[in-house]
Amino acid sequence: MSNRYPVPAAKVPPRNSRVLLSFADKSLALFNVADQFYAIDDSCPHQGASLCGGRLEGRVIQCCAHGLRFDLASGYLLNSTALKVANYPVEREGEQLYIVLDAEESGQ
Repeated sequence: MSNRYPVPAAKVPPRNSRVLLSFADKSLALFNVADQFYAIDDSCPHQGASLCGGRLEGRVIQCCAHGLRFDLASGYLLNSTALKVANYPVEREGEQLYIVLDAEESGQ
């Protein structure tokens, strides 16, 4: 089972930017890349550095700490499946965005 968490309108990132959000005791980074939305854990799976503040190039986010680059759509390290950041579906109904977390992921 999954839970949909509404993103407050004031927190929806403008085009080609990002915001840090907290849902179900998780810190998530929400990205708007050319009006396509992506949600990932804010913590780099390598050593836990924040990804929200990393350099964004298209749909690739680069970790500030060690330069690892992740595809926002898949969550995988570029050119590898060895390392993955958790990513979550973002749904849109009209102007409302929702981040979808599995019940297990959200601690329920």
